[in-house]
Amino acid sequence: MFVQDCGNGAGKEMRSRRRVALSFIFSFKGFAATIAVVGFFFFTCSFLLSVHVDSSTPTDHEVLGLKRYEPSDGRHPLSLTPNAIEAQLKETVRSMVDYQGLLLIHGSMARKLKLENTKLVKKFAEISMNFTDLIKKASHYDVSGSNATLAHRFLKQARERVKSAKQLISKSKGSFDSQLKIQKLKDTIFGLEEQMTKMKHRGEFAKSIATKAIPRNLHCLALRLMQERIENPIRYINKQTKPRKEFEDPNLYHYAIFSDNVLAASVVVNSVVQNAKEPWKHVLHIVTERTTLAAMKVMFKLKDHSGAHIEVKAVEDYKFLNSSYVPVLRQQESAELQGYYYGSGLENSTSDPSNLKFRNPKYLSIMNHLRFYLPEMYPKLHKILFLDDDVVVQKDMTGLWEVDMDGKVNGAACAWAYGMNIFDLDAWRRDNCTEKYHYWQELNGNRTLWRLGTLPPGLITFYSTTKPLDKSWHVLGLGYNPRLSEEKIQNAAVVHYNGDSKPWLATAIPRYQPLWTKYVDYDLEFFRACNFAP
Repeated sequence: MFVQDCGNGAGKEMRSRRRVALSFIFSFKGFAATIAVVGFFFFTCSFLLSVHVDSSTPTDHEVLGLKRYEPSDGRHPLSLTPNAIEAQLKETVRSMVDYQGLLLIHGSMARKLKLENTKLVKKFAEISMNFTDLIKKASHYDVSGSNATLAHRFLKQARERVKSAKQLISKSKGSFDSQLKIQKLKDTIFGLEEQMTKMKHRGEFAKSIATKAIPRNLHCLALRLMQERIENPIRYINKQTKPRKEFEDPNLYHYAIFSDNVLAASVVVNSVVQNAKEPWKHVLHIVTERTTLAAMKVMFKLKDHSGAHIEVKAVEDYKFLNSSYVPVLRQQESAELQGYYYGSGLENSTSDPSNLKFRNPKYLSIMNHLRFYLPEMYPKLHKILFLDDDVVVQKDMTGLWEVDMDGKVNGAACAWAYGMNIFDLDAWRRDNCTEKYHYWQELNGNRTLWRLGTLPPGLITFYSTTKPLDKSWHVLGLGYNPRLSEEKIQNAAVVHYNGDSKPWLATAIPRYQPLWTKYVDYDLEFFRACNFAP
């Protein structure tokens, strides 16, 4: 009974141990199998991923008209039959041949475009040579037996080269796309044109500011002359209570010069006097503003001007020039015009040179409109020659007083502009030209007929009363046109620096400056003190 019991117990124990051993063995095999499966899964995924990455590289197959070369199936190259490996070799070689041809074409285009020294052309040549070497190697491969591994390495290397060729061609395509290059060129040109337009506007704006600024040496000259007047008052006291008879003698040659620029006025006077055959027969009437009157008087007291007669007066000395009679003075009192010319609001803040020019208050200044009141300013004269302060006289002007005016008021060139005008004051009074001017100036109170200057109302006022003069009397354009004929300039009686490039400014046209500077009194101490240099 005992043995039986012991035998039965031992058998049970052995069977139990056997079951444990079997479960362990089976569990170990399961674990190993799991590892094998997982390893195979990761290997397969990595292979497929490498194939996917290779196939997802940006290419231009469709654009370039090439066939996409892919393995014939998804198996690992080592598991392929020799025939399959040989087929893949042929496809890869064909791919390399095609891409080598494309590289040669791109290299040829690059050389025609004179890009031989660029890295791009060197890469074309390098990859093309590599393709040549690989194609030669492919013809010597025996894909049977153990050579399959070498074939696999060769295929991998060749596909990497094809991939590099694809990327290089795709990257360089824009360099040889004529339409794309043309569009880029158009965009570049458009951008440059916009920049040039902006710079031109900025330059014109800066130039407009410069033309309205007073140069430092010119300001210095006016102050020095005023200082001289204050320090030596007795020297400049006019002891005569009545005008000198020469100023009203109609038998002499009279000139009208209206200016607040001391230097410019002195150049006009010097050029008239130095070119006159008989200077003592010439009378120059200078009218300026009250602020520059003292400087002007001192300026023309510094020398005798070869016996020429010079009268200096302020515009305020002509009492009839008041707002009840002069439309311009009345318009200056308008709140609207004051806002337009002198306002500091946003509407006046502009970088447009043309708008800046229109808003220049000088065009509404009485100094600019004095020319319409010559008969009343000089009631005893029959003729007078009007000169702007930006002109230079190069010849004796007495011949103008001998011109037969045919009953006309204004003697000027056919396409005339103010600057040099011989006026028959008797004909002016007869035709009531000042009243005509008043009529049109009143109509233009809101600036709808013309926006600036005295030329528009002058053209209207003297429309049918202008006597054409030979064009050699008055040559314009020295203030803006650098290409005037040298012969025309030399033959001109008067040259006119109309425009922004005035001869006393830094913006002057260098070619024409010597014509003006030759009449500047550089030898006077006031000019030396203010750093004027020839």
